[in-house]
Amino acid sequence: MAQRRLWVRSIRDCRAVRAAAQAAGIKKRVSPHTLRHSFATHLLEQDVDIRVIQTLLGHAKLDTTALYTRVANTTIRAVTSPLDRLAPLIEGRSRPET
Repeated sequence: MAQRRLWVRSIRDCRAVRAAAQAAGIKKRVSPHTLRHSFATHLLEQDVDIRVIQTLLGHAKLDTTALYTRVANTTIRAVTSPLDRLAPLIEGRSRPET
């Protein structure tokens, strides 16, 4: 079977999408754009490489994918600051005697 592109209107009007949003307790209007953002964000949270996400979203340029995706708070919290890594090294140095 040949693949067909879905038109934005057919997805927006799809009862299944509306029903899924309602079942998930989502009060906001759900659009294809919302679904793409959510899809990309969830992939980022699972540490999927951004180039893989780029391919899945069909973007020619990585810059487009970087703008299109939202970095989740869990991803941001998981990053260790380089300054935090230095603290144990600084504390471990011998201190001058007073």
